[in-house]
Amino acid sequence: MLHHSQVVASDVVALQEVDSRSRSDDPFAKLASAVGDHRVHAKSIVTEDGDYGQMLLSRFPFSGVPEIVDVSYREREPRRAIATGLLTPLGDVRVVATHLGLSIHERYAQAQALVSLVRPGRTVVLGDFNDWFWVKSVRRVLAQACPNRTRLRTFPARLPLLRLDRIYATRDSRFGKVWTDEEARAYSDHLPVIADIEI
Repeated sequence: MLHHSQVVASDVVALQEVDSRSRSDDPFAKLASAVGDHRVHAKSIVTEDGDYGQMLLSRFPFSGVPEIVDVSYREREPRRAIATGLLTPLGDVRVVATHLGLSIHERYAQAQALVSLVRPGRTVVLGDFNDWFWVKSVRRVLAQACPNRTRLRTFPARLPLLRLDRIYATRDSRFGKVWTDEEARAYSDHLPVIADIEI
């Protein structure tokens, strides 16, 4: 999770594993107040004592109704992708936020579903991809549509070895500064990927 100051300074934030189960407060509502007025959540697990899922927060308004796409694989844990257009000062930008599964075949199928959500230009795909093998890798599938990507080690947060969390972008978008926040170790077992993207 990003620190409050970083969330406030960001234009777009994608959060995974937002969990309101067995809590007295609602983190979905609390996080929604952190960045602008534009947000959407995808709750993949809904129970009587709370929900579990992900959020996309944006300083920019959505262009149309955001899509919540079910990318679940067979009997594995439910997974979702949030896809929407953002009305930025530079025009419409497509954003897809997700949290992929733990098995190779699952992620491979989910990556193919993500490619179908990418538009030809100005698309950013971000989230926790749980992808560390080259065999049937998410990287290889997404590279067809989004050849630019971050390459930072994010997991485990205490001693990052794996590049599980990434930001992908179409050819017309270029990464400027890209970094992680090591202080986030106090809040998550993943380090957040933070990036300036030049459209």
